[in-house]
Amino acid sequence: MYKTIEWLDEKKAIRLLDQSVLPGEVRYQALENVESVFNAIGNMTVRGAPAIGVTAAYGLAIAAFRESSDETDAVKAAVQNASQYLSAARPTAVNLAWALSEVIRRVDQSDIESADEYREAILSCAHQMAQEDVDINRAIARSAMTLMPAEKVTFIHHCNTGSLATVDYGTALGVIRMAHETGLNVHVFVDETRPRLQGSRLTCWELNNQGISHQLIVDGASSHVMQKFAVDMCVVGCDRVAANGDVANKVGTSNLAAVARANGVPFYVAAPLSTIDLNSPSGHAIEIEERDPDEVRIINGTWVAPQNVNVYNPAFDITPADWITAIITEKGVVYPPFTDGLRSIKEA
Repeated sequence: MYKTIEWLDEKKAIRLLDQSVLPGEVRYQALENVESVFNAIGNMTVRGAPAIGVTAAYGLAIAAFRESSDETDAVKAAVQNASQYLSAARPTAVNLAWALSEVIRRVDQSDIESADEYREAILSCAHQMAQEDVDINRAIARSAMTLMPAEKVTFIHHCNTGSLATVDYGTALGVIRMAHETGLNVHVFVDETRPRLQGSRLTCWELNNQGISHQLIVDGASSHVMQKFAVDMCVVGCDRVAANGDVANKVGTSNLAAVARANGVPFYVAAPLSTIDLNSPSGHAIEIEERDPDEVRIINGTWVAPQNVNVYNPAFDITPADWITAIITEKGVVYPPFTDGLRSIKEA
């Protein structure tokens, strides 16, 4: 019904579904230069770790085609400069840096004889990465089906991890989607996810389009919901997994994990292998992005706090490994202790 990311071959540009205006408006943006790709990632026109990574990969293709020189070294230099520039757009999601370095690594292994061949190789790699994302999402969902009850399953989900956060299908929402598609009786409690309301604006929009039963709850209602209803599991996505199993994800995730632990509800993280960062020994090593205070002070143009109030607005938080029941990847489910399991599955 919609495409989050699409390559426009005639324009050598990317078309993105503008997530900043959903659900009120379905609007697309065409990005024709590297600066617009940087801005789209930074201002969250596109968001979600996998979608950011693939968008950045296509950003390198744009850089290659925008370089007018016919010298291969000049095109390579333009791509390298674009990679360094785009990597600073958002610091927490490891997929951004991973995708940029992975495209260049793959192309450098190819036999390139001309600037045009180099351009086409970069684009081919971005296309490949986009298709891999879809395949990985479905594999994560298949891994998760072993965790499902027999007939009925009730989830709590935080933020947005569906087709809008990926190229297609989704990570944690992909798990929910596959449970629905395989015939389970699915119901989802959706955290609104302050301050940018990705749960209420985006996840509810996706679930409604897919015909999946759901109810929107405020972030602070999760404990009451777990006590009142038979919640089977929380399932969330992630932006980075440290080597010890600590997880960086949208702010509010650690609150949900703590509540789940207190109420005896399993807490699962859907994580593509690309989000596992073995170079970060723990969550303490992960840089947490701090965003504009007005995201908290203003909602839809209306001030909801005093204009001079001091705001701390972290975009992410760290969920300790001890609070996570298991991490679901495209190669299977990893259980605690995570250190050996994550390294083994990442390097397999």
